[in-house]
Amino acid sequence: MKKYKVCVYAICKNEEHFVDRWVKSMSEADAIYVLDTGSTDNTVNKLKEHNVNVKTEIIKPWRFDVARNKSLDMVPADCDICICTDLDEVIEPGWRDTLEKIWQKNTNRLRYNYNWSFDEYGVPAVNFYIEKIHQRQDYKWTHPVHEVLTYLNKDHPETYITTDDITVNHYPDHTKSRSSYLPLLELSVKEDPDDDRNMHYLGREYMFHGEWNKAIDTLIKHLSLPKATWKAERCASMRFIARCYQNLNRYEETRMWYKKATLEDPSLREPFVEYGIFEYQQENYQLAIKLLEKALTIPKNAKIYINEPSSYDGTVEDILSICYFNINNISKSYHYVTIAHQMKPNDTRITNNYKLIQDVYNK
Repeated sequence: MKKYKVCVYAICKNEEHFVDRWVKSMSEADAIYVLDTGSTDNTVNKLKEHNVNVKTEIIKPWRFDVARNKSLDMVPADCDICICTDLDEVIEPGWRDTLEKIWQKNTNRLRYNYNWSFDEYGVPAVNFYIEKIHQRQDYKWTHPVHEVLTYLNKDHPETYITTDDITVNHYPDHTKSRSSYLPLLELSVKEDPDDDRNMHYLGREYMFHGEWNKAIDTLIKHLSLPKATWKAERCASMRFIARCYQNLNRYEETRMWYKKATLEDPSLREPFVEYGIFEYQQENYQLAIKLLEKALTIPKNAKIYINEPSSYDGTVEDILSICYFNINNISKSYHYVTIAHQMKPNDTRITNNYKLIQDVYNK
């Protein structure tokens, strides 16, 4: 028996190819509400064919938080639980029963499992918790991009439940442009220059655009902010600074910032992996081995968004096999290339390395 009224809400634009799969995934809800922000394809008609409540509105100037809030406004006030998703996401079946069982009357928000990307074998590559299931009242989306669901009730503390029994899978359209992200992030930082999260994202975006010096300056600003206390994100900023310096061929600064990253949060594999790969590229094989072996002693990281697939997908073992081969430790090289080959059986280069090293090992 249903105890709660559950509604899904979303924004979309030109996503007709996702509609059928998405609606099927969300069909366990009592109602679905979508704000279309100007589709020119058949998205709106397809949603209406599935009896989805659709409204069209052009948001000018474009901001994700404004669009999200307008889509949330479509949800009736008597809704108990809201689920914000995008049309390129799928909730694994049975989520409604799980939600009914774990949600309590004093719950404000649910933290649940999110697979942001998958590798070529269908295994989750980037996995973390996400928090877009919430009560109808007392919430508002903030920030022009990388928008955040903000709790507004100052009289009562926010109450979370965390579960691994509800999973959302993300299957993005990689042809969609991210061109709006950079100006929106610049606006976000202008609006709130003390927000550490926005500053980190802006620095990362400059890095994605190859604006190495802007990225370095912005990420150093992130590290200087009083609110920038989350070690994992600070460590990521340091890694990104190192990447930028490497692209500028300034290798001493690269090495310095990778060292800083390993010290900032030694519980993470990522800084050791990136630093180790850098030293491998510099042909400093012994140091690369030390760093990459250290990375393998660290268990899989907590479910946070800054995890890098290369830390877990066989890349470390692959590079270690090459490093050991170059220092003529064939036994270790064969050990690691065997693991890399098992983890990436479709990688032609690793397969060829495996055969070559195996032949040398067996001589």
